[in-house]
Amino acid sequence: MNAHLSIELMKCPSIARTLADWVTEYGPLVTLRQGSDVIVVIGRVDAATEIMEKEGAVLVDRPHSVAAGELLSRGMRILLQSGGKQFRQQRKILHTYLGPKAVESYRHVQFDSARNVIVDVLNDPRHHQEHAKRYAASVVLRVTYGKSTPTSFDDPEFVRIRQALAHFQIVMRPGAHLVDRIPLLKYIPGYGSRIKLWHQFELKLYREQLDRVKREMVTDEGHGSKSLAKALLENADEHRLSTDEMAYFAGTMFGAGTDTTGIGISTMIMAAACHSEAQARVQEELDMVVGMGRIPTWEDSEALPQLHAFIWEALRWRPIIPIGFLHRASSDVIWRDQCIPAGATVLGCHWAISRDPVAFPEPERFNPQRWFDKDGQLRRQVYSYTYGFGRRICPGQNLANQSLYINLALLLWSFRIAQRPDAPIDTDKFMDAILAHAAPFEVNFLPRMEESRLREMMEKSSTSRL
Repeated sequence: MNAHLSIELMKCPSIARTLADWVTEYGPLVTLRQGSDVIVVIGRVDAATEIMEKEGAVLVDRPHSVAAGELLSRGMRILLQSGGKQFRQQRKILHTYLGPKAVESYRHVQFDSARNVIVDVLNDPRHHQEHAKRYAASVVLRVTYGKSTPTSFDDPEFVRIRQALAHFQIVMRPGAHLVDRIPLLKYIPGYGSRIKLWHQFELKLYREQLDRVKREMVTDEGHGSKSLAKALLENADEHRLSTDEMAYFAGTMFGAGTDTTGIGISTMIMAAACHSEAQARVQEELDMVVGMGRIPTWEDSEALPQLHAFIWEALRWRPIIPIGFLHRASSDVIWRDQCIPAGATVLGCHWAISRDPVAFPEPERFNPQRWFDKDGQLRRQVYSYTYGFGRRICPGQNLANQSLYINLALLLWSFRIAQRPDAPIDTDKFMDAILAHAAPFEVNFLPRMEESRLREMMEKSSTSRL
């Protein structure tokens, strides 16, 4: 199908859902044309696997972005870099510090922060979405900078982090800036001044964080704490990154991780409240494996397949990044007699892929049991591509998966989460942006034991044995 990409697409209530509707009508590959530019939308699991995964080397590049890549990021944001030498070097660094084995060393931080979420919910259940965001900020700040979490929603540093993320969301929305279609606009004096100010804002934030780590290394205030920023500084000669490149490299990592993890936790809370039967199945499993005499630990993970299936289904049901990120084909890709031409922009639409009726029968139904095979084993070979594709897959996925596991385990062990009769949840009310923040919603957190005992267990539990 060939369609003209018009301004109307950018104005529609949901870009991701509109693209998914087109995939349903026209097929797994939808070709859009905007002048001489070609954009190919991929919206089914088999097409994503055979194109985005198997042809990953051809699709590792990103299309050039003026607003987000040049004006906001000055070419230093790894998410938007082309698939060249600098990208490969930085991905290698991230794999070293965020690989499956490496992230196990952060489990004590994640456990302590997840415990704090339970106490925060007991103290202030209305702001559970803020608690999820603060959890994510806590963990990612510690991993990136060796620093503890902001202590409140109004903490100046937490506010600045959220402002930087909001700026990024605005700039990244497809079609938001004319300069991405008419690059010459960037040479007009004064054009993009707001975005340039946002660049200065986030670069100042990132420099300050890196400078603090540098000072602590000199004065030993960090007491040997491990962090990505510290590793970058210690190996600066090997990595050959400038100071600003290191600041941006670390800063954009903690920015991206804060938003996505917080959204994931809030999505699980929404899913639990709206699907009590699925929640009860996980709690039955928790009661059998863990019981109520101790808190769930990392060692329980393999014995909790229902919990993992719930996480996977929640991420499929309401993808964190519904539209997905753009790729660029460096050469022609042939798929089932169709050609994706070299230079085309390729978009794996997460929302459309997660609605594939072949891979996920009754896709609008929340059904964690779809992730089990006929023998009751988790079907690990089935993907909804939550974390992206090929060589551009999210480098923080291992850390994110650990965060989602420990938070859901503690939340559903501690509470029965229920919709409030006076405040039904609109499960379709999400921000139409690159990252899908849910509109504020309220739920009831009903402790599964006496509240004072739950609070005591969370406040006094030790991570030394975890």
